[in-house]
Amino acid sequence: MTSRPVTNRGTLSRQLTDSEQLWLRVRAHFREHRYGLAVSAARDYPESTAVEGTPLLSTPCWLPDYPIPLDQIELHYIPDAGFSGITGTDPTVRRLLPVRADGSRYRTYSEVVAELNRPGIFENRCTYRLLSADLSTGPRMVFSRGVYFDGIDVGDAAAHEYTAATLGEITAHDFRDAIGDPCDPTRRPMNVALSTLTLRHNRAAGAATFPLHRRDGATVGHAGGLYQVLPVGVFQPAGEEPWNISNDFSLWRCMIRELAEELRGEAEDYHTSRGPIDYDAWPFAARLTRARHTGHVRACCLGIGVDPLTFATDILTVVVIDSPLYDELFHHVAHTNTEGSIVPAMPFTAETVQRYAHHEPTQAAGAALLKLAWRHRPVLLR
Repeated sequence: MTSRPVTNRGTLSRQLTDSEQLWLRVRAHFREHRYGLAVSAARDYPESTAVEGTPLLSTPCWLPDYPIPLDQIELHYIPDAGFSGITGTDPTVRRLLPVRADGSRYRTYSEVVAELNRPGIFENRCTYRLLSADLSTGPRMVFSRGVYFDGIDVGDAAAHEYTAATLGEITAHDFRDAIGDPCDPTRRPMNVALSTLTLRHNRAAGAATFPLHRRDGATVGHAGGLYQVLPVGVFQPAGEEPWNISNDFSLWRCMIRELAEELRGEAEDYHTSRGPIDYDAWPFAARLTRARHTGHVRACCLGIGVDPLTFATDILTVVVIDSPLYDELFHHVAHTNTEGSIVPAMPFTAETVQRYAHHEPTQAAGAALLKLAWRHRPVLLR
């Protein structure tokens, strides 16, 4: 077994085995060609599951006919819901995990990432794990407790397997086949992110703009190098302390935090060790909430979808903010943040939507969200 020295972000310096080097080559190809791989992977699923002609996958009960205001979606939390589906320790994952020089095999995909290819942001934090959702009748979502690495251990491993097969390193998709329907939360641990299209609505001009993100592959663990709407964040408590679970179990509060972090550049440390966030006393949150009650802010859900390559699952949301308030709250949107670069004001037009939904390397959730928002614009921009 030959080996070569390697350094991982300045922390790892040792001899790598052949299987570790192969894992790194496949991982690099996955990250460098993620968009094309996702488009290709989508072809393995029925055309009827594609959202608005994009690679994003969904199911009828996840796609409402009209935008649903966030406060009309019932959220339920079951603390200790069991799980009997496929996890990152399934035997079909084993062949995707390399072997160290001492002969030991890595236990999970996240363990390999942490040791060989750790991005700048990589923490195994508590999440809200989706158990079921129905947005077609009596909109509701049911969640339990999850952890961030569940998505890495299953989703990234599935993407790695697909990439390895594309490169001819393996000949079957055993792990993906074991998971089956990627839109079934009983088949795999399903963490979700809140992907939000933020529309600055100029009522007088009858026009809207939106910020667009280009994610930095060196910093983020997911979808590096792709365009995406802004903001996006994992649906999770703001801190690991138990009092945050109920306090932050709200799509609206998650959206508020992400708007503050990604568009205002505010810190992600909410000092939750001292107690839960007081959203009523937080001026930014209180201002947004008041404006929502008066109609100057509208926040809606357009559906849920799954990335065909990584199985990343997104709740597709839109927040429409009247231009005077938008300019008050986000008067200076930085051109960069901790996760990449930002184009502050893209025109919300048919041409722009078509370009970024079909002709640019845009994350599947962002592409589908742009198309859905354009279809629903008479309701969103009323």
